[in-house]
Amino acid sequence: MTTDPLLLMGEVDAATTRLMRTAASFDAADLAAASLLPGWSRGHVLAHLARNADGFVNLLTAARTGEPLPMYASLAARTADIEAGADRPTAEHLDDLRRSADRFAEAVEAMPAAAWGATVRARRGPWPAALLVWGRLREIEVHHLDLAADYRPGDWSEAFAHRLLREAASHHADGPTPPSMVLRFDGSQHDLVIGDRAGAPTVSGPASDLAAWLTGRDSGHTLTVAPDGPLPTPPEWI
Repeated sequence: MTTDPLLLMGEVDAATTRLMRTAASFDAADLAAASLLPGWSRGHVLAHLARNADGFVNLLTAARTGEPLPMYASLAARTADIEAGADRPTAEHLDDLRRSADRFAEAVEAMPAAAWGATVRARRGPWPAALLVWGRLREIEVHHLDLAADYRPGDWSEAFAHRLLREAASHHADGPTPPSMVLRFDGSQHDLVIGDRAGAPTVSGPASDLAAWLTGRDSGHTLTVAPDGPLPTPPEWI
């Protein structure tokens, strides 16, 4: 998948359209139903995605202007905004998602070329501005799964699944106590290794299923382990 943020905007737009289509199918009971995220309804997930878009607008603005804007005013404010928006009717969720997506697209369009080289203060620390569009795409695609509404890892594009898999594997490998495993995904000539390769189990399957498992969005029931045994337990993902 391209790392060019302007080219990635086509992927963001397509992912947003798919998300909106799913959200439009929800009635009040659907919105109140549990998502895959503990303690969050589907309405919470949709409210988070709208506020996340605005958070990324803040970071893009910081990169463009040099003003040290944080992604969110505070963790408490982020939580309060999600809670306040969770119980809205479908039409209001859709309007909020659409408007926040438009604000994000406008902020990307306003970025001069030099601003993409800036570093901004994201929720978990410094982050290259050039990765903000990828970050938004990742949020949409992963949280679409969290809606538990017939959107599956196999619906991700192959390029997205491969990039997310490599990112998640790198994140886990850099952790303090990475579980040792070898990841082997369909069509790849190279394994991804986490921890110590010697004696580590090999976990195989489609890149999308491996990525969903490593990010805590799937149990890994479609994956195979060699030699036979239980799947390793991935650390918590960001």
